[in-house]
Amino acid sequence: MSPTAVLFDMDGVIVNSEDFWVELETEEILPAAVPDGDISEDEITGINYREIYDYLDEHYDVAIDSEEWERRYESAAEGIYAEKVDLMPGFRDLVETLRDRGCRVAVVSSSPQEWIGMVTERFGLTDLFEAVVSADDIDADSKPAPDVFEHAARQVGVDPADCIAVEDSKNGVKSAKAAGMTAVGYRTETNAEMDLDEADAVADGAEELREELLARTS
Repeated sequence: MSPTAVLFDMDGVIVNSEDFWVELETEEILPAAVPDGDISEDEITGINYREIYDYLDEHYDVAIDSEEWERRYESAAEGIYAEKVDLMPGFRDLVETLRDRGCRVAVVSSSPQEWIGMVTERFGLTDLFEAVVSADDIDADSKPAPDVFEHAARQVGVDPADCIAVEDSKNGVKSAKAAGMTAVGYRTETNAEMDLDEADAVADGAEELREELLARTS
């Protein structure tokens, strides 16, 4: 039986926001927060920004408090999502094709609903999804824990085993696999060095992703 739901991560998949977050984190936020740390993007990409602080506080000597950490992210978010990001090439057509095949489609993101809303409203995507799930919606751990994907499967009414998750990060792939889903890694120039080995398949760019998803839902 072909999968009956496709669940898209937002940052780095639906929109190229990781291009801007990675630059901001590596040049400004992380040096201010952990001046003596050497932190890779693999460690934190895909995790809710509030939980990144908790992770850093547990493993490193953090130089700023959580309020300052959150302020830096929240002050940058509107400029990134409302002005800078671009939509994945062909995304609307891909989703419409999946829906025509009977697939349920959802967004599953570690970003807050407010940030997701900036993207869906700006690009006119609000009519495309059966569910829009943020890690903030559930009282549980965000990626790499499986909770957010398990919640999304319940929201779209599909067994996790019949879901495909599209993720650009190691933590996102781990989350989807832990939930019992098929994970398709999405590779771009921004995450070219990201470890996506646990994914069931890896698509290099939007066209390969389209081919992979249509092949798996035919």
